[in-house]
Amino acid sequence: MAALIRWAAMAFRRSEAVEQAEAVEQVRPQAGLASRYTATRALSVALAAPLSDADATAQSMPDASPAKWHLAHTTWFFETFVLRDHAPGYCVHDPRWAHLFNSYYEAEGPRHPRPHRGLLTRPSLSEIVEWRSFVDYALTVALPAFDAPVRALVELGIQHEQQHQELLLTDILNLFAANPLLPPIWDAARASAPAPSPQPLRWFAGREGLVEIGRDQSDQGFGFDCEGPRHAALLTPHLLAERLVTNAEWQDFIADGGYVRPQLWLSDGWAWVQANAIDAPLYWRRAEPRGPWRSFALDGLHSLRDGDPVTHISYYEADAFARWAGARLPTEAEWESAGANHDPAAGNQLDAAGAVRPLAAEGDGALRQMFGDAWEWTASAYHPYPGFRPAAGAVGEYNGKFMSGQMVLKGGSCATPRGHVRASYRNFFYPHQRWQFTGVRLARDR
Repeated sequence: MAALIRWAAMAFRRSEAVEQAEAVEQVRPQAGLASRYTATRALSVALAAPLSDADATAQSMPDASPAKWHLAHTTWFFETFVLRDHAPGYCVHDPRWAHLFNSYYEAEGPRHPRPHRGLLTRPSLSEIVEWRSFVDYALTVALPAFDAPVRALVELGIQHEQQHQELLLTDILNLFAANPLLPPIWDAARASAPAPSPQPLRWFAGREGLVEIGRDQSDQGFGFDCEGPRHAALLTPHLLAERLVTNAEWQDFIADGGYVRPQLWLSDGWAWVQANAIDAPLYWRRAEPRGPWRSFALDGLHSLRDGDPVTHISYYEADAFARWAGARLPTEAEWESAGANHDPAAGNQLDAAGAVRPLAAEGDGALRQMFGDAWEWTASAYHPYPGFRPAAGAVGEYNGKFMSGQMVLKGGSCATPRGHVRASYRNFFYPHQRWQFTGVRLARDR
């Protein structure tokens, strides 16, 4: 086995596609894991396919990373935590690159500063794609010999890469929005018919009393460590809005002085609005001061569709809108207790490279858009659940050390790979951040 891995690491070239396919076929005992690994890795490359080397290298802000870095970091993750540590005889492709593409794993040593990732003009995009193929071949050859704990690391790597696929898209969007040409990433035709005007919100009663949220260790399927342990939460009588807040409703908020009335805002939020001259969601634009709003998306600049859910708003904005609407944000427990009754693979989520944007709610059922379209801000801080313990080793740095000053979001977005999220999933961002597909569902006390 060691000799086979050493040969694979030293001899593989991208042109040997036939050999790679044969290696995948040899992994019949792990067919599910192998096929999902291959599909996930292929989707990342497909998402970046329209980009030039310059597109993939630039960094628009410290919170974002270049597309090239996402492709490299996810590869470093598999090479480091799976192949280097568990495939005997594996030879690291280029030992110098660990310093460039480690993100925040202190146990793995020093790394290139995050705000300066856009300065990494070398290695090139083509070299990183070559490295990805090198690692993919070695991992598919080694996979049949891995025991359950190492297969769990491969699964963690797949889930990790799916998170970076969403980040890759949102970071590209932020980069292209900074270009005065406002170029589309994909030339996908957008439907010319306007989205239907939203109907007045309907409200549905949420669960009351003691409920259980979070994941139990015995639960089937994957879950990040921060999603558990499962525990009891007390829910007081409350109502949840049937759908996400729309662009039309947000325009009403703006027209009613939503961004200039300090009484609607948390103190930190009002300071953020004033310091950054915030007057609309992140990618909204007007050709003239009182003209119609348009929005920039991955498929270019378009007229605002009133019925589509508003996205790219901060926690501060979501909270201010809720107060203006005579409502509030749902707690994490309220949202999760309701979301557990819905199919997490349903809704508008990422299936393949192409047009990615939120869409108007469809149908007439209760609590629509629970999964997909936009991540939903909650009123809950990202703190550990009772009894939480991070995973052992370097991978234990994945979630636990970020449990300070951030807010929980639920439900996934149009850029979240389908099948990645579940009701217990805990996304988290700082209150001012809004370059992700973030939106809002309202709640009320009953």
